[in-house]
Amino acid sequence: MSNESLVIRIGGEAGEGIVTIGETLVRIAAFSGLEVFTFRTYPAEIIGGQVMYQARIGREQVLSMGDDVDILVAANQLGHDEHIGELRSGGLLVYDSDAVTPAEGGDHLSYAVPFTQLAREINFLRGRNLIVVGFLTSLMGLPLDRAEQMVRRRLGKYKELLPSNLEALHKGYTHHQEHFAERPEFQIRPPEDGGEERLVMTGAQAIALGALAAGCRFYAGYPITPATDIMEFLSKELPRMGGAIIQAEDEIAAVTMAIGASFGGVKAMTATSGPGLALMIEALGLASMTEVPLVIVDAQRAGPSTGMPTKTSQGDLFLALYAGADEAPRFVLAPDSVEDSFYQMINAFNLAERFQMPVILLSDQAMATRVETIRPIDLSQIHQEKRRIPSLDRPEGNGYLRYALTEDGISPMAIPGMPGMTYTAEGLEHDESGAPSYVPEVHRAMTEKRFRKVETARKELHRWGLVNRWGDPQAEIAILSWGSTQSAVREAMERAAKEGILVEALFTKILLPMPDYEIRPFLEGKRAIIVPELNYQGMFAKVIEHRYSEQIIRNNIQVYRLNKYEGLPFKPGEIYAKIVEVAQRLTAGVLADRFLDEKLASV
Repeated sequence: MSNESLVIRIGGEAGEGIVTIGETLVRIAAFSGLEVFTFRTYPAEIIGGQVMYQARIGREQVLSMGDDVDILVAANQLGHDEHIGELRSGGLLVYDSDAVTPAEGGDHLSYAVPFTQLAREINFLRGRNLIVVGFLTSLMGLPLDRAEQMVRRRLGKYKELLPSNLEALHKGYTHHQEHFAERPEFQIRPPEDGGEERLVMTGAQAIALGALAAGCRFYAGYPITPATDIMEFLSKELPRMGGAIIQAEDEIAAVTMAIGASFGGVKAMTATSGPGLALMIEALGLASMTEVPLVIVDAQRAGPSTGMPTKTSQGDLFLALYAGADEAPRFVLAPDSVEDSFYQMINAFNLAERFQMPVILLSDQAMATRVETIRPIDLSQIHQEKRRIPSLDRPEGNGYLRYALTEDGISPMAIPGMPGMTYTAEGLEHDESGAPSYVPEVHRAMTEKRFRKVETARKELHRWGLVNRWGDPQAEIAILSWGSTQSAVREAMERAAKEGILVEALFTKILLPMPDYEIRPFLEGKRAIIVPELNYQGMFAKVIEHRYSEQIIRNNIQVYRLNKYEGLPFKPGEIYAKIVEVAQRLTAGVLADRFLDEKLASV
C-alpha cells in the first residue's frame, strides 16, 4: 500500500536548518521520481522566530500545498504548539524528545525521537538535521541510495565533513528501522520506472532562468525579501553568459541603471517587492515616456510599508496597474506557477522589446520561494522578439526621428553609436525628433502614439498564450483569478467535480491590458463568478466588475469575492468551500424562482 500524496510539515526555529531539512527531503523525493510542491514561512529575523516548511509529495502531479498535514515534525516546543492544530486526525507527530513535551491526548500517533541525543552519539551535533532527513526517508519509504546521492550532491563540496554527514543520514534511517514499525499510511513509494524526467526549482529560479533564456544580459537590483533570491541566482549565472549584474545603493538607482542599459541596446531588468516598486514608479514613467524597454519583477509581500517581508500577498495589483504621474502605459503580467514563471519572463522581455515599453511581472512570496517539480524546458521552442531598430542605409540627409508617428505606435529605436542617429531620450514631452516640446498638439499626438502601442498589442495578445482555462465550458459557476491562486483553484475544482458541481475557471496571465477577447466570451452563460485573491479589497474583482460591468449587469451574473489577507496562500479546501456555498445559493435561487412561478401560475 502506498499513498498518492502526503503532506509533511516541519516546524522549528530560524537558524536551526528547518528549511534545509525540507529542501533536502523534497529533492530526495524528486530525485526518486516523485512530484513535489512546497510552501514555507519564516521570520524577518535571521536567528530566532519560527520557521515552517511544508512539502506535498505525490506520485502524480501535485497541484497545491494541500490542506491538512499528514506528518508533523516538531523540532522545538513552539514548532509543536503552533502547528499541532493542523495535523489531521490519524496523522503522525514526530518530535525531538530532547526538546518537545507534546500535549496529552489527540487523535494522532506520536513518535518520540531523541534527535539531539543521536547526534551526540556520533559526536556530530551539526548532523542533527541529516538525522531527521534519514529518519523521514525511512518513514516515508524513500530509497536510501537516492538519499545518499542527494547528500553527496548537495554537501559533497565539504569533503572533510561528507563522511560525518552520511553517518548522520544513516543514523536517522537506522533508528527508524530499528525502533518503529513500518506504517504504509505514511509511505509514498516512488514509481518503479523512476518516473518522468523532471526539473526541481523555485519560482525565483524559474524567473531568473526565464530572463536568461529571453536574452537578458543586465540586472541591477537592491536586496529586498522575497526578490533577493532572483538576484542571488543571477549573480552566479549572468556573468557566465557575458552579462553584468550590479547591486545598487537603492531601488531608484537599480531601476534607472536598468533603463540606462536598455537605452544602450541591452536587454535589462530589475526585481523588487512592493516597497521597492513604490520607489521605482517615477522611473517607470521615464521608461514609458522615453519608450525604453524595461522589465520589473515584483515579488509581492504582505502589508504596507515594511509590512510582513516574509509573508505572501497579491496586494500590489493596483500599484502595478495604476501608479504613476499622469498616464504611463505599461504591460502587467502574472505567472500562475513556478513553471509558468519561466515562460512569462520570456513574454515580459518580448513584450518590452517589441513595444518599447515597461513591463511589470507580478509574482509573490509563496510562488517565488516554493519548490516544484516541472517538465523539462525545450529551449528550441523559445522565441526572442527583436527590438525594432532603424536601417543603416537611409538616404543622405534623411533625418532620424526617434519618435516618428507610426500606424502601430512603434518607431525604430537607434542604439548609441549608430551613425547619424543620435537623439535625446527625454523625460520631458518631446516631438518626433526627441527635442522637448510643450505644444498642445505635440503632446496629444505623442500621448496617442504611446497608447497606440497598447492597442496594437491588444490585437496580437491571442497569439501570446496568456490565458488558461480549465473545467466544463457549460458550467454556470465560474472562477476568474490570477497569479499563484491557480494551484489551489484547480484542486478545488477537481473536488467539486467529484461531487457533481461543475465549474469553469479562467486564469489570465496578463492584467494590463485585459484579455477581453477571452474574458467576454467566457462570461457568457455564467450565473456566478468567484474571484479568489490574496488581498483585503478584492482588487481584481473590482477590475472585473468595472471593465465588464455592462455584461455582468445584462446577464445578471453574481460576483462572489473570496479574499484572504493573512500572509498565507489559499488552501484548496477554502476555495472548495466557497464553490459549495455558491452552488447552494444558486440552487436555492432556482427553487425560489420555481416556487414563485408556480404561485403566479395558480393565481
